[in-house]
Amino acid sequence: MKKYNFYTLLLFCAVSVIVLSASRNYQSLKYKRTDSKFLQDTVKQVAWLAPASADSLKNPLTVSQESISKGEELYNMYCFSCHGDTGYGDGPAGGSMGIRPANFHDQRVIKQKDGALFWKLTNGKGNMPPFKEALTEEQRWQLIVFLRELGKTE
Repeated sequence: MKKYNFYTLLLFCAVSVIVLSASRNYQSLKYKRTDSKFLQDTVKQVAWLAPASADSLKNPLTVSQESISKGEELYNMYCFSCHGDTGYGDGPAGGSMGIRPANFHDQRVIKQKDGALFWKLTNGKGNMPPFKEALTEEQRWQLIVFLRELGKTE
């Protein structure tokens, strides 16, 4: 009977050591994920650059109330859920993506040429879907017109 208790106690101790060891590893992993440096790394975004050839693309549309209005309709249909009502990248769906969607008021976006924005809108990357199949070329240019107007407002 004593032999049985000894082995039971030994088995219990071995299992406890394994559980505590796994628990400690889990805790350290958990700590690393909430560590401020880790969070900074997840928020840090790598610049998304269009190819240089995209800069040569010119918007064939003139800025008019009609092109702005059509671009706004498209924005509200396809873009606002991620980029937000006012284009700050704070839409309800955008926050859950890990990488924050573009802020159209940011100078890094404003300084990009229309062709670069058109290329990005057409091809997409990561969580940003490509719109070459969903939108016509004219609709994509209308969106660019609206994004430019949106970026002018505070």
